[in-house]
Amino acid sequence: MRLAPMPPAPTAWVQAFRQQVVASSARGWSVIPHRDRMRLQVRDGTGYSSVALPYPWQASATGDALLRVRLIYQQVCAGQTLQGAAAIVNGASSRTEHNWAEAVARFEQHKKSFGNAVSEITWAQKYEPTLKIALNCLEARRPPTNAAELLDAVLIRWAPGSRSRQIAAQNLAQFLNYCTERLRFKSCWMPPPKLATHVGQRPRGSAKRDGYPMEDAQTLRLIDGLPDDVTGGRWRFAVQLMATFGLRPEELRYLVPKPGPDGVQLWCTYQKKGGGGQTKPRRLFPLPVRDLDGTVMQWNLIGRLQLREELPPLGAPGRGGDAVSTFLKRQAIWQQLRAEAAAFGEVLVPYSLRHRYSYEGHRLGIPAKDLSQAMGHSLECHLRAYTRFTSSETARAFSAATAELKQPHPSGSVAATS
Repeated sequence: MRLAPMPPAPTAWVQAFRQQVVASSARGWSVIPHRDRMRLQVRDGTGYSSVALPYPWQASATGDALLRVRLIYQQVCAGQTLQGAAAIVNGASSRTEHNWAEAVARFEQHKKSFGNAVSEITWAQKYEPTLKIALNCLEARRPPTNAAELLDAVLIRWAPGSRSRQIAAQNLAQFLNYCTERLRFKSCWMPPPKLATHVGQRPRGSAKRDGYPMEDAQTLRLIDGLPDDVTGGRWRFAVQLMATFGLRPEELRYLVPKPGPDGVQLWCTYQKKGGGGQTKPRRLFPLPVRDLDGTVMQWNLIGRLQLREELPPLGAPGRGGDAVSTFLKRQAIWQQLRAEAAAFGEVLVPYSLRHRYSYEGHRLGIPAKDLSQAMGHSLECHLRAYTRFTSSETARAFSAATAELKQPHPSGSVAATS
């Protein structure tokens, strides 16, 4: 008869921890591992029952877990079932052990004052909405009891695998790290080192759309279709600048002509903060829009900026994208162009003017590293955002290489190709 293998003997910390659990409760109470987490198991006259504990199966979490077991035991002695006692303790623990509202206020002050400090606008747009949702979850009747549960409860509001969910997860994880490392919150609130399981992936068949680049003909139709009044003229100027220099809408505020060795140069002083740090002021290089005959449009953009031609109002700082989007959505020509793009399975957005610049640069064979510098983002960001443009560049490179292989060899033969 073949005997089943004996389970491995518990380590020293597990033995000591189980002894402490019995001392804090009663005989028959123990803790067991379950999927790398702790589980409280209780044996009585009818058999076994168990409940999950919000702690990893690690020696560093035994102090927090022991306190939780004591509180559950007190509720059971008062007449609660094991599951009912755990639910009461979970709710009470989330509400009373930590002051979450105060923690958010302290985290806000920290983010605005230290390290890669964020502005009021960045806090209001990126951090505050996510943390408000987190506070609502923590004040619910049955709140999350650990970092993983809180992440899932908050992130469910965004589509799996979306950039919005990724940003929310990163910002919430920053907050939880601050709480555990600086405010001494319990270890169960330490976020996991990898957030991929919480961010998730897009369902099959719903792959991320690459940025849709406006064609030059579409850009000219948009410009021609804007109102023939003062307001329309200002927006026409803005569209010309965004398409020619690949600008973000917000960057329209930060355009500065400067004298240079080869004439007047146009610079953008906007500094955008992101995961890779903060962008630096950069010189802008034009990729002109052309008409159907290939003629370059002579818009004299830098000269008009030197003469202080007015651009449209862009609202509060940080809201330039909203202003551009609101104006364009009200224009009949924009709606027409959007419908045309949708017919090909594409989505036209204000950033399509910026995407036009990247597409044109890759079409002309400008290296991705140079385009990324001209557009004010990292090479990694560029390659991630403009995958299909760079793949076209790769195809051209291989086409050129194979064409060269077919040229006559110095020996008089033609190089072989497969």
